[in-house]
Amino acid sequence: MLEIEFLGTGTSTGVPQIRCDCHVCQSADPHDKRLRASAIVRYKGKRLLLDCGPDFRQQMLTASNNDLDALLITHIHYDHVGGIDDLRAYCIDGDFPIYARQDVIDDLKARLPYCFAEHLYMGVPRLAVTPIEENVPFSIGDVEILPLSVMHYKLPILGFKIGPLAYITDCKTIDDRVVEQLRHMPLLVINALRQREHLSHMSLSETLAVVEKIQPGRAILIHMSHDMGQHAEVNKRLPAGVELAYDGMVVQVND
Repeated sequence: MLEIEFLGTGTSTGVPQIRCDCHVCQSADPHDKRLRASAIVRYKGKRLLLDCGPDFRQQMLTASNNDLDALLITHIHYDHVGGIDDLRAYCIDGDFPIYARQDVIDDLKARLPYCFAEHLYMGVPRLAVTPIEENVPFSIGDVEILPLSVMHYKLPILGFKIGPLAYITDCKTIDDRVVEQLRHMPLLVINALRQREHLSHMSLSETLAVVEKIQPGRAILIHMSHDMGQHAEVNKRLPAGVELAYDGMVVQVND
């Protein structure tokens, strides 16, 4: 049994968006309150954090269980790595493991040089970074993880296939080879930014076309902006087996 807890399901601005008075941002429905996209996967005794954005501290204070064993990073954009300094709470017993592309690791070292200095001052996050590559499996304990390459406009980023779960965020285009690797996944988590087209993220119609190709057992959509519309109304119009995620949602799926 794999469990995924959605810590945040919004895009880089979050929802509500600052200085916006649209009907979504003003909604009283808690399903329309979206922190930046992140999740915890619990599988075979491991607790894996998927991305660590600027809302990480707030998310972990309200998570159903805040134990973590490692962080998997999809890409370097701030809404996916802006909370890494707060991992210091997980470094008490040793260096905290982070898995990412080499270019992401290089950028982290430039952004957070004090975490990678030869002589660390007391209290800084102690991070053990491991480079990973697309289509090269690696393991954390008994959990095998397959990194998948998708395109965030012109930026290659990673999705992850973990047991019965595939997790893809910030994707604009996905290669047919990756689609074949994901065909008939029990659970597909995938981004859908808004109703109309966007330069670097899939719109709802583009995402639904990918879901139709993959034919997963269940598809859950993430990384929504306020332009997606209100959660309750959009969910009513989605095809069977497809739904919007919401912050705090917990889903279990069998192998």
